[in-house]
Amino acid sequence: MEFYKELSVLLSSGIDFRKALEILKELQKKTKHKELIDAITKQVVLGKSLFEAIKDSGKFSPYEYYSIKIGEETRKLDAVLLELYQYFDRKVKMRRQLLSVFTYPAFVLLLTFGVLYFMMKYVVPMFASVFKQFGKELPGLTKKIIYVSEHFSAISLVFAIILISMIAIHLYFRNHTFYRRYMSKIVVRIPFFGKLIQKIYITRFCQSLSLLLSAKTPLVNSLELVQKMISFYPVEYSLDIVKKEVTKGVLFSKALSKHSIYDFKLVSLVSVAEQINSLDIMFERLAKQYDEELQHQTKMIGVIMEPLIIVIIGAVVGTVLIAMYSPMFDLSKIIQPS
Repeated sequence: MEFYKELSVLLSSGIDFRKALEILKELQKKTKHKELIDAITKQVVLGKSLFEAIKDSGKFSPYEYYSIKIGEETRKLDAVLLELYQYFDRKVKMRRQLLSVFTYPAFVLLLTFGVLYFMMKYVVPMFASVFKQFGKELPGLTKKIIYVSEHFSAISLVFAIILISMIAIHLYFRNHTFYRRYMSKIVVRIPFFGKLIQKIYITRFCQSLSLLLSAKTPLVNSLELVQKMISFYPVEYSLDIVKKEVTKGVLFSKALSKHSIYDFKLVSLVSVAEQINSLDIMFERLAKQYDEELQHQTKMIGVIMEPLIIVIIGAVVGTVLIAMYSPMFDLSKIIQPS
């Protein structure tokens, strides 16, 4: 991320491109970063463009090297590099915010599993042995809890196998179109989180188009590049159709309106921007608006998740305790003092 900021500053100050890369190499503290910049510099010296050198390194995303390609073609590389820095800065901040939001719930869930494991392995069997001595008929809930306790190791193993299998399937099929289409349908239907994930990619869509259109890239070419930059199937699929319709003369806003992933606000503002020929400015404003909304929504996740998890934990632990103690009260009634 700092690579883009530093390179932008060096280039905008008039330093030769090759010299700027050499300075950047010396500024790096990690050996792998030095080696990467050195490899890029060698490719540039051999006559390749920065776009080609970065793409061939295999260390950068399509969003990065296609943005750099636009910067080189429009002679606005320093501005594009600064935009990339700002983009990744926002992305890192968002990731940190999400991490801080989910750290507490993850810790509490892990703690809950530990408590549940202890109860199922030690507490419930202790109660079960007491119930067995008296031979009294147990309530249905108590029977189910005891059954889970007796088979807890097997159930945990099955759960672990299912989880590992799901991860393996995802890793194997993640680049297949049918799998990406199927998974995206599931993801967008997840309550609250589905809309949040959609907004993350729509924000990237707006940021990317703002960057490309401000560099005077034709709309169709911009859509083609954004399609390659954003790895979210609903956006990729819709842009393929939108691009074809725009080529045929259909208004951009009208083409977008046919796809549910683009909300009414976005379509309406794009329609206005088309009329006054300021799509680049409008997408920049939309990107900022969506970014602010995302920051607010990620904060709300923490506010909602914490009490919700406490309620779930209370319900799980409470259910186990009720199932174990309710028969004990019945047993106390039939035990008479000598």
